[in-house]
This record gives sequence, C-alpha cells and structure tokens, in this order.
Amino acid sequence: MAAHPLKARWSRWLERRIPAAASVRLNQRRIFIIPTRVGLAFGIALLLMLLAAINYQNSLAYALTFLLGSLFIVAILHTYRNLAGLIVRAGGGGAVFVGEQARFRVRLESAGRAHQAIALGWPPAPLQALDVPAQGLSECELSQPALRRGWLRPGRLRIESRFPLGILVAWSWVDLDQALLVYPRPLEGDLPLSVGAQEDEDDEGRRAQGPGADDYQGLKPYQPGDSKRRLHWKAFSRGHGLLVKDFAALAGRDLCLDFDALEGDPEHRLSLLCHWVLQFSERLQPFALRLPDQFLPLDNGEAHREACLRALALYGEPR
Repeated sequence: MAAHPLKARWSRWLERRIPAAASVRLNQRRIFIIPTRVGLAFGIALLLMLLAAINYQNSLAYALTFLLGSLFIVAILHTYRNLAGLIVRAGGGGAVFVGEQARFRVRLESAGRAHQAIALGWPPAPLQALDVPAQGLSECELSQPALRRGWLRPGRLRIESRFPLGILVAWSWVDLDQALLVYPRPLEGDLPLSVGAQEDEDDEGRRAQGPGADDYQGLKPYQPGDSKRRLHWKAFSRGHGLLVKDFAALAGRDLCLDFDALEGDPEHRLSLLCHWVLQFSERLQPFALRLPDQFLPLDNGEAHREACLRALALYGEPR
C-alpha cells in the first residue's frame, strides 16, 4: 500500500523536473546516473583491494587501487557526457486497430559530438539501441501493443547509456507527449436490414443503377480510372489479365450504419460498425454513420472513412 503514494510522488516530481514536450534536450537537470550491478561489484572489489593494501602495507596494491578508483571517477564523467546534449524529438505515428502493434517514431539528434550506444524504450520491454552521429540524427520506431480503442499514450520514455565501460548507467525519463488513435477491432458480422436510411420491406423491383457496391456483377477488364481497390489480384496471378470486381448499386437505398440497430455490448457493436465502415469504403459505397452522440451524413471517400473510424474510436470518451 505504501508503494502507490511513493510512485505518485515520484511521477509528480518528474513532471515538474522534466515536463512533457515534443522535443527535449538532455542536460544535468534531466540526467540521473548510478552504478550498474557490474559497477557495484567493481566498487566492492576496490574496497577489498584497499583493505588488503592497508593490511599488508603494499605500495603496488595502493597504486592499483587508486588507479582503478580514478578510472571509475573518469567513467562517471564520460557516461554522463555521452547522454548530455542529446535532443529527443517525437516523430509521430499512424493509427492502428485494437490488437495491432502501435508504432511511435522517435528522433535522436546531436548538435555536436557523437553519442554511442543510446538505448531507449518503455520497460519492461527490451530497449532499442542505436548510435547518433556527430551533428546528425538517428530515427527509430518503438512499438507498444494497442489493447483498447481510443487514444494511446505510451507515457514516459526511458533513455539510457552505459557507454563506455558499462559500470555506470546514465538515464532519463522523458515525456514526448505522443499519442495515436486506436480504432476498434474489425469484427465480421451480418448487417441487419434495419440499418438503412431508406429501407423498404421488400427489395423486389429494385434495379442495378450505375456503379456501386451493393450487387456483385462479376469481373470486367480493367479500364483507366477504375479503383485499384477493386483489382482482382488472384486472377492476375493466374495469368487472366488485369480484372476488376464489378458492383452495381441498388436504386433507392441509402446505407446508414446505426449503432442502435445492432445487438450486443457497445464494444461488440463498435467492432461490427468498424468492419462495415472498412467494407463500404473499399467498395466506394456512400454510407452514413449514426452513433448515440454523433451523426455523420451520407458520404464516401478517404476523408469520410477516417472520420467514421475516428468517431468509433472515440465513442464514449469526453470531448
């Protein structure tokens, strides 16, 4: 029970000392340094050597102990120097679906000397190591599992260096204020007939009218201007030429994906809606989306697809 308040106090102290920012330059206020396990063993060995030198009054033992002790002190300066002055910037990241790996890009820049063996990541996951050239930059991609929809904020990033001897570790915790959107996991399922803005009880008499996505007509040769999303790659791989899937829209039908027309818990409904948003967008079929707190009118295209996925991801979250 005592660990929780202590962790909260540590987080508040870090927020004051290293506030969130898209770009952070590491300096003496933001860098911490302690001996590693190897360094602790090295220190214990030095203490034993000093006791032996005192006991036997051996000048060579004194010289070796003081030489190694000086090496330890010099290593403190070099370990700190390898991290000091490094500039850490957020590089952004694209939206993902629940169950995928969210990928965040991070850029490390040097305004002067080179920085060797810089490791960064989010423990307990393994840290990723890279070198930063003098007056250059290095970019890496870090991943975290996307376990729930909405905004994914990975939290403070650990950056550390054990260069050059590995007996000390200098590190910092930086908050690059990164976040990316996690869409619901697409779930295949039937779309009830009630999900439509202008549904009749009987679809009889409706005719195929122009290119659309309701009625699959078969395959036709590819023509310039046809959507590349409808290309039939399996037929192409079999040597049948470049064919596209041909759909026709049913006249009088305006599709509206309605949250309230579906059954199940909210997350299940959102997953079904996510699947149909992707399906209709791929078919270039105009559709509307109705949520209890939001309505997106009939439209199609990439912008409409992104707006619908964003609405599904942020459903129920405070605006």
